[in-house]
Amino acid sequence: MLLQRFTRSLILATGLLALLVMAGCAGSGLTRDVEPQATEGSEAAGEPVGPAIPAQARTLFEQAAAVMAAGDFVDAELRFKEFVLLYPDYPGAYVNLAIIHAKNENDAATRNSLDIALALNPNHPAALNQLGMLLRRNGNFLEAEAAYMKAVTVSPDYALAHYNLGVLNELYLRRLEAALQHFEIYQQLVGEDKQVEKWIADLKRRVAANQRTANVAE
Repeated sequence: MLLQRFTRSLILATGLLALLVMAGCAGSGLTRDVEPQATEGSEAAGEPVGPAIPAQARTLFEQAAAVMAAGDFVDAELRFKEFVLLYPDYPGAYVNLAIIHAKNENDAATRNSLDIALALNPNHPAALNQLGMLLRRNGNFLEAEAAYMKAVTVSPDYALAHYNLGVLNELYLRRLEAALQHFEIYQQLVGEDKQVEKWIADLKRRVAANQRTANVAE
């Protein structure tokens, strides 16, 4: 539990730091930061498979996550690779490796690390969220949606996955009402986010305009 609490706090602390991909929003002057990923640290939730977490495993994981949060991805990758050699049953470590590989634009290594994490825990929210990011980047929008939706199904308060569903639905699937719903859930979970608040207001205007157009057409 200590390791899980540590990594969950790291999600909130670093969740908006890295791997930001700017995308224009059609029909609006606003832009969306696609997937405010973590340098994760940011999404790792390294719950163990066994009944207890060895003290040395916890220490090694925390040290690697701290290096990652500081932005030293080369050292963090080496540390997490050493960690999984010693303790191969912690899915959060593979999620962190996937994030590092994604930063290095190595999709094959990213997918491999996520596959291992999900083999260890098919309901790992951070792994599912990262899988959604990978699928979205490769244009597999419906598969990305399925991964994100599974993440919020197993963890309804997982804010990053709701954010990513908002982005996916608005910019790629053109489902404005669904995007609005997920951005509103994200906002409720994280508290006041001025930028997302603007997006929500913009989406409300666009949804209302679409409804008015539909009524006229009828």
